[in-house]
Amino acid sequence: MPIVDVEIVVDDESSVSESLAADLAEAAGEVFGAEPHRTWVRVRTLSTSRYAENGGGPVGDMMPVFVSVLKATHPASEFMKNEIRHLTDVFASLCQRPSDNVHVLYLPEGSGRIAFGGTLVER
Repeated sequence: MPIVDVEIVVDDESSVSESLAADLAEAAGEVFGAEPHRTWVRVRTLSTSRYAENGGGPVGDMMPVFVSVLKATHPASEFMKNEIRHLTDVFASLCQRPSDNVHVLYLPEGSGRIAFGGTLVER
């Protein structure tokens, strides 16, 4: 059930490929080892005019990609570290950004607090 939200800081929204959401969904599904139709990805762009860093950023073309991941349960710590590294690398490649500019946030576990079609996801 992973739900992945991706927000990409851009100079120009047209610089984002129309197939990016589908490409990210396929890649995330592979990283998570998910069955077809079990990983959902939403992509949003954020204009550089609506993004800032303290100290005056972003610097040059080093614009970030923010990734939030909601899963029913979290994997064990070591497995999660590998999952994050793999997800970061593949998303960086697809978004044409350095891995250092991809930031991943795992949200609290969804089990017991998210429902699909009116059915609560339980462990």
